[in-house]
Amino acid sequence: MVFSLLFATACNKDDDETPDPAINEAEVLAGYLESADSPLGKDFVSTDMPTIMKATDVKTLNATGEVYIVDIRSADDFNLGHIENAVNVALGDILNHMESVDLSGYQKVAIVCYTGQTAGFAASILRIMGYDKVFSMKWGMCSWHEDFAGKWNSNISNGHASQFTSDATAKGAAGSMPTLSTGKTTGQEILEARAAAVLAEGFSPAAISNSAVFADLAGHYIVNYWSEAHYSDPGHIPGAMQYTPKESMNLAADLKTLPTDKPVVVYCYTGQTSAFLAAYLRILGYDAKSLLFGANGMIYDKMTEMELTVFNADQIMGYDYVN
Repeated sequence: MVFSLLFATACNKDDDETPDPAINEAEVLAGYLESADSPLGKDFVSTDMPTIMKATDVKTLNATGEVYIVDIRSADDFNLGHIENAVNVALGDILNHMESVDLSGYQKVAIVCYTGQTAGFAASILRIMGYDKVFSMKWGMCSWHEDFAGKWNSNISNGHASQFTSDATAKGAAGSMPTLSTGKTTGQEILEARAAAVLAEGFSPAAISNSAVFADLAGHYIVNYWSEAHYSDPGHIPGAMQYTPKESMNLAADLKTLPTDKPVVVYCYTGQTSAFLAAYLRILGYDAKSLLFGANGMIYDKMTEMELTVFNADQIMGYDYVN
């Protein structure tokens, strides 16, 4: 009898940890994140995303103690120079850190990295988890002082300008969502498991260079994440499909047109908005990657000519920093 009881208990435990084949966890999670029951009470991707603040605003709020600054660069780089009052937290630890901080006295939380891209990735996950005060700092430390501007200055380029096209490519047919195996059944439980997993992976699997994309255009599903007008002019990467910010990436629109059998590369003007979206898509189980430095790294002069968002000397504030 004792053996039978132990066997039954073990079986029940196994059953609890086995994914329910009757549900698609990714679809449950997407529906939850689009609903009023989500941690933010709304569909972040279709409303506020991306939440980005300028270095000028960080400086102003820092002077009055109204911003909590989290610098996610390496400890070595943090020690070479950082914004006064910033705390250094590794990306993988950021959710645990935020859970330990009383943010009630702050108007905003600024996530800071080198270029604004990893910070966008982190800020997206924190927003999705309900931290509605979180913003990434635009352009990262490159905008704070010229001493840190090298990562942006060295990555603006016209290297693929001759390859951009105005020829449209239709989106893929709607299909199934990715397969997740957290073993959870509620949207909140699945979200907690997925957010932890994506943070543990870090930003590297979610980032890709323009050279890697152009070397294998057919091997990637390329999402042009800006307006339809700009999809035509200045154009887009050959084969890229146009998805409209705040409209396309939900269940009722085009989310299910993203494939589950190849990497989904998202690009925008600067790589900052695409980092927000890549984080969201990775939480849902897509192999999503943000194209580093966006169009600034491919068609910089055209972006400047059209007065679109570009990194230049005007973005470098020259603010003081501490070691």
